[in-house]
Amino acid sequence: MVNQSNTLKRPLPKTQLLALFRTMLRIRRYEERIGELVEQGEIGTPCHLYIGQEAIAAGVCAALRPTDTVWGGHRSHGHYLAKGGSPKAMVAEIMGKATGCARGRGGSMHLIAREVGILGTVPLVAATIPVAVGAAMTARLRGTDEVAVSFFGDGATEEGHFHESVNLAALYKLPVVFVCENNSYASHMPLLERRAKDNITAAAEAHGIEGEQIDGNDAEAVYWAAAGAVARARRGHGPTLLECRTYRWRGHVGPDPNYDVGVRRRDELKDWIPKDPVARCERALTGLGVRESELDKIRSDVEDEVTASIRFAEESPMPTVDELHKHLFTDATEDPS
Repeated sequence: MVNQSNTLKRPLPKTQLLALFRTMLRIRRYEERIGELVEQGEIGTPCHLYIGQEAIAAGVCAALRPTDTVWGGHRSHGHYLAKGGSPKAMVAEIMGKATGCARGRGGSMHLIAREVGILGTVPLVAATIPVAVGAAMTARLRGTDEVAVSFFGDGATEEGHFHESVNLAALYKLPVVFVCENNSYASHMPLLERRAKDNITAAAEAHGIEGEQIDGNDAEAVYWAAAGAVARARRGHGPTLLECRTYRWRGHVGPDPNYDVGVRRRDELKDWIPKDPVARCERALTGLGVRESELDKIRSDVEDEVTASIRFAEESPMPTVDELHKHLFTDATEDPS
């Protein structure tokens, strides 16, 4: 049941590959600018940056519908943007502004955009994996063909939540896709300092579901694997575990490329920069005959959007004191929107 890259990777049409490139470039530039704002002291909330992992969010979310749900964790800016969340609302949330997607209450690690299926990101490791399974169960009970996707890191596979959730989803053949973004580190701990074997996909076989290991820096490979997993889920054939191998360029938290919570990582980044998923997609587009002027137009559009989002957030008001006790308890008189 478990294979390494068993998906037949077919070349994507130029339009789809351009869309993946745009999504990855948007994530990269938002994350780079957010990192700069953290260094400048304009952002106070802890920010876990997604730089280096862009192909996973872009490839998976390209295989989804707006009504499908995605569930993330502490490193979910990329998932939010790839699924179609408002970038202005995201940056405003990270700055703690009232116009943020969680009205300035959540910060970087608590993002929401119900209109596009982002129902919550939570920083507790593995916390949203069972919630994604619950969303899949809801779709089954309602008789819809919606699919739930759970994004989590390699460290989450060592939590009980992960195994309990996969077991339940397998038992009832629920429409959920488990996406492990294996960047080799749980905070500052390398994979093989935490587990006896590098065998995350073995969990799929153990629980009786499909599993696949993918080059997480290849957006096309991620897309095809995700598209297959989503199609199986919609047909009622149950869940899939996708292990996407990648590497985060920055530390566990914050913009520093070298340190994880004050601990220097191994000297691996130099080996991963040549595998840059954004540059890799750009080379593929060039090979398809896309002109540099077309790529420059995308870069310019992305830069303008990022700048406008930051300006919007900077000019937005802070939450007022009378908001302090709102949204703590259910109030039947409140507008749920």
